[in-house]
Amino acid sequence: MNPTEEKEAKEIIKKIVLLNALRYGGKASPKPVFGKLLGEHPQFRQKIKEISPIINEVVQEINAISLEEQKAIVEREWPEELVEEKIEETKQLPPLSNAKKYKKVVTRFSPNPDFVLHLGSARAIILSHDYAKMYNGSFLLRFEDTDSKTKKPKLEFYDAV
Repeated sequence: MNPTEEKEAKEIIKKIVLLNALRYGGKASPKPVFGKLLGEHPQFRQKIKEISPIINEVVQEINAISLEEQKAIVEREWPEELVEEKIEETKQLPPLSNAKKYKKVVTRFSPNPDFVLHLGSARAIILSHDYAKMYNGSFLLRFEDTDSKTKKPKLEFYDAV
């Protein structure tokens, strides 16, 4: 690696090390820096043996200075890196294709009271409830306890549901 490439690599590594140190209370770790460097700059993959000591050296330098100094360096050299964009993504249920045909959307959850509800039941409950709420409809809880031959309902589970 020629001196120009080494200087460029050291500058890139310094930035990655400083950001890693800021993220983890002032102490950077070489492994994540190495991974990020190779992920963002694949041209360094062929020069791993030459890059590794540079990373260790820069990590030691940065870890030796205080967190405030680290933050000051980043603010001075890469201020755009300190701005964290909060991307708020609102997730919505897909619309029901036939919902407009009806005056009111009514959904239901029909458990058989033969056992307590579990996590698998929660998905159906939440989807039914949220679709009813989405269309200003109704959500019904209807027990499927009419066929006692298949699964015998137990009284103690009515309240649990």
